[in-house]
Amino acid sequence: MTNIKLGIAPIAWTNDDLPELGKENSFEQCISEMALAGFTGTEIGNKYPKDPDTLRPFLDLRGLSVASAWFSSFLTTKPIEETISSFKEHRDFLHAMGAKVIVISEQGHSIQGQNLPIFDAKPIFTEDEWQLLTSGLETLGDIAAEKEMEIVYHHHMGTGVQTTEEIDRLMAETNPEKVSLLFDTGHLVFSGEDPMAIYEKHQNRIKHIHFKDIREEVARQVVETKISFLEAVKLGVFTVPGDGMIDFKPIVSAIDASGYKGWVVVEAEQDPALANPLEYAIKARTYIKSIWGF
Repeated sequence: MTNIKLGIAPIAWTNDDLPELGKENSFEQCISEMALAGFTGTEIGNKYPKDPDTLRPFLDLRGLSVASAWFSSFLTTKPIEETISSFKEHRDFLHAMGAKVIVISEQGHSIQGQNLPIFDAKPIFTEDEWQLLTSGLETLGDIAAEKEMEIVYHHHMGTGVQTTEEIDRLMAETNPEKVSLLFDTGHLVFSGEDPMAIYEKHQNRIKHIHFKDIREEVARQVVETKISFLEAVKLGVFTVPGDGMIDFKPIVSAIDASGYKGWVVVEAEQDPALANPLEYAIKARTYIKSIWGF
């Protein structure tokens, strides 16, 4: 399994979108517990030092590498120059940390941080916005390639690229040499999509993977009560692999069969006061080993 590396995101310890969740957990505790649970990679959280020379020794001591980090683009709502400027800074930081892929999600019109019903108020891009998105992503792909890196698009709840139809359109209307895909099990199942179908259709474009599980009863409550994405997170809609409704066995079989090379990152944002991050990190690592053998 040398082609696959296992990481975990810091969002289980400290939540970037809801800073009150995990405000008591330090950066050092977070990365120490990641290593203790048996992971070798991390994405970047809001408490991480943003200077590579400062961050690197902390991670090296714990045997951790940087898998990637989230970047918010606003290609559909702002001049592309604004996105390019911040993207280059983000790219250079990740490049200095040895990352090969850059996670991008279009936040133009996103409601994931707003107090709106996550399904009923979901944004729908116009034809002009689709053109801005696809051409803009290809431009960012070119900029990433200057450092021999790739962009991976993160389909996400509450955004204009969430559903199977939207993912299919994004892949169809972008150059595969410039735009790749992040495959996130939790966001697909939460949205009502079929993760196996998405993986099998787009496996040649998938260059980064997020493993998160869904608590089915909470997801049903979210739909019935029409609550927001962040309220759903607080209620515990997401959890780690092996603790929810998703059967990951066929997913890992598909990943193996596709010859995937890269990171698989556990990313399950929960309230750490209710779901001890180390406990759940160990639970995820144990489950992955039980179904994948490593």
